[in-house]
Amino acid sequence: MPMTLAEKILARASGIKEVAPGDYVTAKIDVAMAHEGAAWVIDELNKIGIDRVWDPERIVIMFDHWAPAPTELTAAMHKKIREFVKKHGIKYFYDIKKGICHQIMHELGHVRPGELIVGTDSHTTTYGAFGACGTGIGTTDMAVVWVTGELWFRVPESIKFCIVGRLPRYVMSKDVILYIAGKYGTEVAQYKSIEFDGPTIMDMSIASRMTLSNMAMEIGAKFA
Repeated sequence: MPMTLAEKILARASGIKEVAPGDYVTAKIDVAMAHEGAAWVIDELNKIGIDRVWDPERIVIMFDHWAPAPTELTAAMHKKIREFVKKHGIKYFYDIKKGICHQIMHELGHVRPGELIVGTDSHTTTYGAFGACGTGIGTTDMAVVWVTGELWFRVPESIKFCIVGRLPRYVMSKDVILYIAGKYGTEVAQYKSIEFDGPTIMDMSIASRMTLSNMAMEIGAKFA
């Protein structure tokens, strides 16, 4: 049976030949990304007394939301994360001045086609621009990933937007996704995987495609 991109990636990550919308699967995570939210993930691990990680080379942590630290509380969060990174040998840690998480992830090679990526940021859907499945998760789920390398998913239904025509001057991909949100509403893709297709998409730069995937969560997308 033909499968969508999200279905193919979830099937591969779960070790299953085929999946269908509505199936529940336990998938192996390729990369787990966290920004300052890592501090709350660490708190979750401390609550349950776990002091290990599944793979220090598959966890990517960076500071981008509050960098440099604007308050004593934030500075304490940064300190906690730095100590955790050192203790567990997290290979890919990007301190302040490195950039925004979704830029760091692809520019430094942490996003590859066909991968399943989770992040402590709702716009982790951005990685769909590179043929990956990216989705945002909460700190409790991320704690599970850091320890086991796995997470359960309900295979989402897919929705396809086919964009045709040439964009007028000064009209960007941001305008396209805002138009879709305005026309169809902010829940049209609730827990669905979006596939953008059509000649207009083919003509877009990677940066423009990133904008579409990034903003897809604003209309409810699980993957985009």
